[in-house]
Amino acid sequence: MDMGRESRWEKDAMTVEIVFALVTAVVLAAGVFAVAVALVLAFGVPDPVRKDVLVGGALLGAVAGVWRLVRVLRRFDRQRRMGR
Repeated sequence: MDMGRESRWEKDAMTVEIVFALVTAVVLAAGVFAVAVALVLAFGVPDPVRKDVLVGGALLGAVAGVWRLVRVLRRFDRQRRMGR
């Protein structure tokens, strides 16, 4: 066996964690954007403000999604390095 090479199980675990991070990041981003859409629909926001609220919701959603992605992958890497 080559020391320093990752086993098949470790590669599979990494793939699963990456997919999990991507899926949860997309769900979180969509949820944040859905809140912005719900606010626009619930309060009948005028047209000029509607665009700003939706753009703000999209930006917040993107930031939340990236935050989730980085957080999950860093946690996985930290646990992998500790041997868990």
